[in-house]
Amino acid sequence: MVEVVVALALAVAGPAPRPRDAGVPVGQGTSPPVVRLTSPSGGWSVARMLKVEGTISDSTVDPVEVSINGDRYLLRARGGHFSREFPAAAGKNVVVVRGTNRGGTGEAQATTYAQVAPMPLRAVLTSDTDGVYTDLHVYEPTAASSDGSGKLVPKAMAHVFWANTASPSGGTFYLNEQSGGFDEPGYGPYLYVHRAPPRGIYLFATNYWPSGDKAHTLATLNLTLFEGTPGEQRRVVRVPLATRGTTRVLAYSKALVYVPGQDPLPDPHAWPANLDQAARALGDHIGDAAGD
Repeated sequence: MVEVVVALALAVAGPAPRPRDAGVPVGQGTSPPVVRLTSPSGGWSVARMLKVEGTISDSTVDPVEVSINGDRYLLRARGGHFSREFPAAAGKNVVVVRGTNRGGTGEAQATTYAQVAPMPLRAVLTSDTDGVYTDLHVYEPTAASSDGSGKLVPKAMAHVFWANTASPSGGTFYLNEQSGGFDEPGYGPYLYVHRAPPRGIYLFATNYWPSGDKAHTLATLNLTLFEGTPGEQRRVVRVPLATRGTTRVLAYSKALVYVPGQDPLPDPHAWPANLDQAARALGDHIGDAAGD
């Protein structure tokens, strides 16, 4: 059984974004756009991947906003066309696509029921700014994750990220590659799913690399546990990022959701006592890996 603890990074937010850096751009049209979904078309599916594809009448709208069972994605729209596959959730998949221009917002919706196994662990990381890298870094448990005294050892965990997407425990890591490139800057999403996660602590972090005049972004992590089961849990973590090379720990993994400053402290007998220290050490580790 997977256990997940969510920890917001303890960091001071950067300066307020300038207007040209803030928010998601809208299209230039003055009449509300018309959104059409060609996939999914509704009904039933046995496929593990769900293709979201369609068109928007205003070709200046980029990106479109996609919601799948409440998880928000920003999807590139090229010349009025958008397309990307996402891991399907067991049971109902409610897909809503919205596009906004100066005239208003258009929307299309479809519901597909997927006959697939439940997903015990899913993480989705997105950014609200184009042209930047908001990289997802996942650390999986290993036999050496603890030092024997109950403390977490991040450097001994299995590191899965853009340069090493192979998960030794069987998880699947999806790069941000909406246009066929290896790993593109932009809105994301980065996706990580695990259909049979071994017991132990998982850790989710982001490493931020702005470009040009794009100084600020808002990183959003959607974390879902036991998806498609009566015990399904969902949590959203949002962190503003402004500094080049910034690392933020977004989530630790062990069976409930814990947010510092909002939830009671976890039982020190059940959780590692060095979570804050581990987060700081992890920041140095990610910085070293990114520079390699």
